[in-house]
Amino acid sequence: MRTLLFFVAASIAAAQSLTQPTLPPLTQAERLKWTVVSTVGPVNLFGGAITSAWSTWTNSPPEYGPHWDGWGMRQGLRVAGGSTSNLMEAEVGAIWGEDMRYHRAQTTAFKGRVKHVILSAFMAYNREGKAMPAYARFIAVPSSNLIGNTWRPDSQRTAVETTNRIVFSFTGRMTSNAFAEFWPDVQKYVFKKK
Repeated sequence: MRTLLFFVAASIAAAQSLTQPTLPPLTQAERLKWTVVSTVGPVNLFGGAITSAWSTWTNSPPEYGPHWDGWGMRQGLRVAGGSTSNLMEAEVGAIWGEDMRYHRAQTTAFKGRVKHVILSAFMAYNREGKAMPAYARFIAVPSSNLIGNTWRPDSQRTAVETTNRIVFSFTGRMTSNAFAEFWPDVQKYVFKKK
């Protein structure tokens, strides 16, 4: 809980350093599209395939075993948890108009872009396009992990495991932010047409 409060306080302090071009508020259809793409979009499924493979290799949770069936159960478990969290974040954020999407940095400086990637894991934008703590995310991530304990194996229902999943959720958000920030540049330079 103290870690979450630290992130909220740090987000409030950092809110002034993020800027975004003014965008129209999200519609309900856009919120649902974000939820679906964030849960079962190609980037998320690819990342999940890798993390599920790692968990299968390390046999975590041990109840699923180190085999293909175990990989499938881990992938399903990850998608179920992600869909719960993403839907909660989108809909709770709708109450006060929070935009939970990642918007690329307005700077071209690498250090500024990395800072934006990290801060955006804890920040969102309000209806006016001003940076604010991602309150819906701070509600959705811990809540969905607690709800997810109802379908998780016994070895993952402990306080330590639940806390680790919450922390890794924010780390995962930074990873997906980094992909969204830098992948277009990689594509431009690596896959340019000759």
